Amino acid sequence: MSYQRIISLVPSLTQLVLDLGLGNRLVGRTRFCIHPEELVKEIPIIGGTKNPNIEKILSLNPDYIIANHEENRKEDVQELQAHAEVNVTEIDTINDAINAICELGGDLGLASNAQRLVDEIMVLLSASPTYPSLKTAYFIWKDPWMVAAGGTYIDSVMKHYNLENVFSDQQRYPQISLDELQDQNPELILLSSEPFPFKQKHIEEIQEVCPDAKIELINGEWFSWYGSGMLEAFDRLNAWRAELNTSI
Repeated sequence: MSYQRIISLVPSLTQLVLDLGLGNRLVGRTRFCIHPEELVKEIPIIGGTKNPNIEKILSLNPDYIIANHEENRKEDVQELQAHAEVNVTEIDTINDAINAICELGGDLGLASNAQRLVDEIMVLLSASPTYPSLKTAYFIWKDPWMVAAGGTYIDSVMKHYNLENVFSDQQRYPQISLDELQDQNPELILLSSEPFPFKQKHIEEIQEVCPDAKIELINGEWFSWYGSGMLEAFDRLNAWRAELNTSI
């Protein structure tokens, strides 16, 4: 079946659809779908990932909707499934992301384009430098403090770059205290640029409890955006990991 009216509720996969050349078939996206900037501005916004405007979505008469088990609410997905084909992606590892690219490419009639993208991503993954493991904590939120733990795409990317997640024994995105962080004694602490906009002042706050750790503000898209965004992410991460090894 050739789907002609696509709506994406997943920012990373909106970018993938556009990069595969399907802008003429993408009829709706969330306000968090911001890449590629020159193309998304032409696509109508149908709300957010957690609060999509169902009425507006249905008014666009979609025949294929892209969702994600983590980004979107189950009740919204169930309501939309009564009206259109909904692909609920589940992307918790790099391999899951690769498989999702192939699946979407097949569904949308661009399997060969998707495979070429996957081949390029695999080249970058193979080129990743290998360095000694670093005990690492990856923060995504403050008030409360929250980290990326086991069972997440972020954790999978960390593993690939030999960043040992000190909270990998927990699942998803647990709340932690700075006392718990101190107990883990990480060598590296990463403060993501999204979804919480960490700043220099947060580095200083954490440095008080982990004075010996290296603390960095990091581009969250490198660790959490999958799809075609993996090309830039892994290219940047390969260079960043090499630089990190010389500074720690």
